[in-house]
Amino acid sequence: MKAYTLRWSGHSLELGVKTCVMGILNTTPDSFSDGGHFFNLDEALAQGEKLVAAGADILDIGGESTRPFSEGVPEEEEIRRVIPVIETLAPRIPVPISIDTTKATVAARALDAGAAIINDVSALRLDPEVATVAAKGGVPVILMHMLGTPRTMQVDPVYTDLFGDIRSFLETAINTAVSKGIDRGLLIADPGIGFGKTVEHNLLLVKHMEAFDSLDVPLLIGPSRKAFIRTLIKGDSEREITPDLPEVATGTQATVAAAVLSGAHIVRVHDVAATRATVTLIDAIRQAGL
Repeated sequence: MKAYTLRWSGHSLELGVKTCVMGILNTTPDSFSDGGHFFNLDEALAQGEKLVAAGADILDIGGESTRPFSEGVPEEEEIRRVIPVIETLAPRIPVPISIDTTKATVAARALDAGAAIINDVSALRLDPEVATVAAKGGVPVILMHMLGTPRTMQVDPVYTDLFGDIRSFLETAINTAVSKGIDRGLLIADPGIGFGKTVEHNLLLVKHMEAFDSLDVPLLIGPSRKAFIRTLIKGDSEREITPDLPEVATGTQATVAAAVLSGAHIVRVHDVAATRATVTLIDAIRQAGL
């Protein structure tokens, strides 16, 4: 696995030897996994500090659900949800905060509040001005592949060439970002597990993260509690498999381990403590005998 070092305005991330764990903090009432759990400011602050204490290297804060078939929220509502959390946590925690948004105004307000990374699931397509905000701020940007929009992405997703199509999309996104003034050395690519993919597509992406090595940027993957894990665990059973079940947590750790072995530098997860244990072991296995 190729190693990368990202350095910017008082932060640095060493990627490749030790897997980077990104902890998810959703300040939304309707996220598929933990919607409403951390909608209250005090609860969100407590959870953010808990994730960092558990070993998160990045804290990813989002105020708009991108679950399948979801609708967007107005930017003022998104700002209301995330800015107080970022303003309070940024001076308290020793790791960079990323803002999970597709809106330039939200991204700009978040950076002003103390965020240091932009995580754009639309890869700068929904609001191209996000690139301007990122370039001006000199911050890393995560560019994710998504087929369509959250409202449409899971309606019969089809690819001519799964890896080729996603790689081409991400290459275009990277080139666009660079053309807008973003330092190529601050870009991260995410193939978008669960964003316009079937169960088989997701399994192939987890198995073959090395297919995106040619992008020559760090690779992020976010399989945490996703529907494909729950579908596989359910099998032919009639019981409901909800995201908070222990079996789903175990399934998440299995996919994290496989993804790291196949080339992921960063894993985005809800359960940081368990993931830190998983990647500590997998990193040791990867490096054994070197």
